[in-house]
Amino acid sequence: MSLAEEIRACRICAPRFAETETAHAPRPVAWFAPSARVLIAGQAPGLRVHKSGKPFDDPSGDRLRDWLGIGPETFYDTRRIAVVPMAFCFPGYDAKGADLPPPKVCGETWHDRVMAELSQVRLRVLVGGYAHRYHLGVRSGVTETVRNWRAHAPGTFVLPHPSWRNTAWLKKNPWFEAEVLPALRAAMGEALR
Repeated sequence: MSLAEEIRACRICAPRFAETETAHAPRPVAWFAPSARVLIAGQAPGLRVHKSGKPFDDPSGDRLRDWLGIGPETFYDTRRIAVVPMAFCFPGYDAKGADLPPPKVCGETWHDRVMAELSQVRLRVLVGGYAHRYHLGVRSGVTETVRNWRAHAPGTFVLPHPSWRNTAWLKKNPWFEAEVLPALRAAMGEALR
């Protein structure tokens, strides 16, 4: 059994998810292969991804693919791109309808093994604060981490989450689209060559 298959069979969070407002069963979305050249590290699948079983299969994914300068056929080619969130399952919603944070037990159980398997990665794209903290060990906020993107490039790019909730952030920080995205797209092209 491959590591991705082991992760897809994981049910360690079943009791935790049963107690959420969504009362859902685990459905790990493990989307990677050892040959991947690019790592997309995110937070956790949302409800739509939980239902489809395909990472970033939502408007956030459309925006992320635009930022990367690639289409779905490239993005969903696991031989080239690995999508590894901090939790492989949708964590559920709280009583107010907000996303719950990714359960730490997921990362503690799987991440070191996944990262060891992804030895061909040339470019890391870290999406959101949870990925920034895990992969870089930073404790600063997302804006400060992304503003300091050059300290990690060209092998690592730090991004805000591409959610519609961050549209105001994008308008407030036009340097992101003007400076970061052209460099990110160039790095993607180089890594996928």
